Formats: sequence, structure tokens, C-alpha cells
Amino acid sequence: MFEIIKSGGWLMLPIILCSIGAMGIIVERFWSLRRKKILPPELVPQVWQLSREKKLDDVTLRHLRNSSPLGCILAAGLANSQHGRRFMKESVEEAGRMVVHDLERFLNTLGTIALITPLLGLLGTVFGMINVFSALMEHGVGNPGVLAGGISVALITTAAGLTVAIPSVIFHRYFERLVDEYVVSMEEEAVKLIDILHGDRGES
Repeated sequence: MFEIIKSGGWLMLPIILCSIGAMGIIVERFWSLRRKKILPPELVPQVWQLSREKKLDDVTLRHLRNSSPLGCILAAGLANSQHGRRFMKESVEEAGRMVVHDLERFLNTLGTIALITPLLGLLGTVFGMINVFSALMEHGVGNPGVLAGGISVALITTAAGLTVAIPSVIFHRYFERLVDEYVVSMEEEAVKLIDILHGDRGES
């Protein structure tokens, strides 16, 4: 394996670094985007209970805000519930934008890795083919083994780049879809909160 990597030339180094970065991001996003961490199933009933018991003080709202992304959105709405439905809705939307930004952390980097690794592989192949034709000019075509070996070495970087890019694209699209699903669920819970505290839709 080391010999294959060595044969690919210096462009194998950035490809390997990209693969390490992509793997780290994928593992981190799987851990951070767990559903029970983003949308704790017991959170909404607890909020309704505290709201009915009039126990949503500043300390409770601060704890709710720091508990989870859903808690952050609900806390933003509850903290401004006394100002009316419209202001409450604006507060929820503002908090939602910040939450979405956090949920999409590192996804842009993963998408960039998926984009550039095939290009790095192609660049390595171009350099390799240049070396092949240079060898042909020097030694001629009398030895087909030199030509075949040079081409195989030239293609190593392309294979390596695609090996990194393909799973990166798959997981990038998966995490984007997952974030979209979480956003929809959090919006639904926030709308329920607004409707319960301010059932009069006329203000919106």
C-alpha cells in the first residue's frame, strides 16, 4: 500500500490529508447530529408542563436554551411571548437561523473536499502522463512495459481522488438532507408553541 501511495507522487499528500479531514468531519457530524441530541423527545412535554405551571423563569429559559438546538428555538420564543405573536415569531426565526448555521457546521468543508479531490487526482494523472511522454521521448517505444507502468502510476492519483470524493459527496448530501428534516421538525414545534401561547393568528 505504501508503495502505491509513493508511486502516486507528491499530490497523494493533499489527497490523503483531504481523506483524513473528510473522515473526521463525517464522524463528528454523525455524533453531533444525533436526533435525540437535536430534538430531545421529552423536551416539548417538559416545556408545556413548565408553561402551565408558570415556572419559565430566566434560569429555566437559560437552561432550556443551552440544552439543545430545539431548546434554543423554544427558549427564544418563550422569552418574548409577552410581546405578542409577531415578535415571538421573529425571535423564533432569528434563533432558527443561528441553529441552522450550527447544524451545517463543516458541511461546506466536506463539500469542498468532495469537489477538489477528483481535480487533485486528475492533476496528478496529467503530471504522470507528462512524465510518461518524457520517458517515451528519451527511450522510445521499444519497451511497452515502461509505457504501461508509467500510465498505471499516473492513474493512481485519479483513483485515490475518486475514492475520497465519492463517499464525501454521499455523506455531504445525507447530512444536508438530515439538517433539512431537523429544521422542518423544529419549525413545527415552534409553530405549535406560538399557536398555544397566541392562538390568534390575526396578529401574524
